[in-house]
Amino acid sequence: MSEKYSIDNIQTLRVDAEKGLAEAQLNLGNAYRTGQGIAQDATEAFRWTQLAANQGLVGAQNNLGVMYEYGEGVAQNIIEAFRWTQLAAEKGYAKAQYRLGSMYTNGKGVPRNKAEAATWFQLAAEQDIHGAQSALDFLHITGYQESL
Repeated sequence: MSEKYSIDNIQTLRVDAEKGLAEAQLNLGNAYRTGQGIAQDATEAFRWTQLAANQGLVGAQNNLGVMYEYGEGVAQNIIEAFRWTQLAAEKGYAKAQYRLGSMYTNGKGVPRNKAEAATWFQLAAEQDIHGAQSALDFLHITGYQESL
């Protein structure tokens, strides 16, 4: 979400998003989420992100999981947060893999399961996600001893 949006970019994104282009829908959702180039609006951010996620765009699926987890533009729903995060993680999206490991570690939306957490942290660590190796090390220090 580091991209900077101008009013011209927003107009172009909106036209493309309304045509159903998933990448434009995600980017418009991100603009609404961050307030870059447009007034911040969590409800609109959720709406556009959900449209992109429903088309299978993995980054949008991850973002939708975050939005459900924290109640951004939608009622907080940990079960939906887990579901969308898992979809993105299973497609190899590293940030979602890390988040899924955290959900298994903390029992968020799913029963605690250190073995599952370790699996997802390992996958995220293999993609150099910051903190994934530390999380995996922490699981080992606190009692998870299975080798990966």
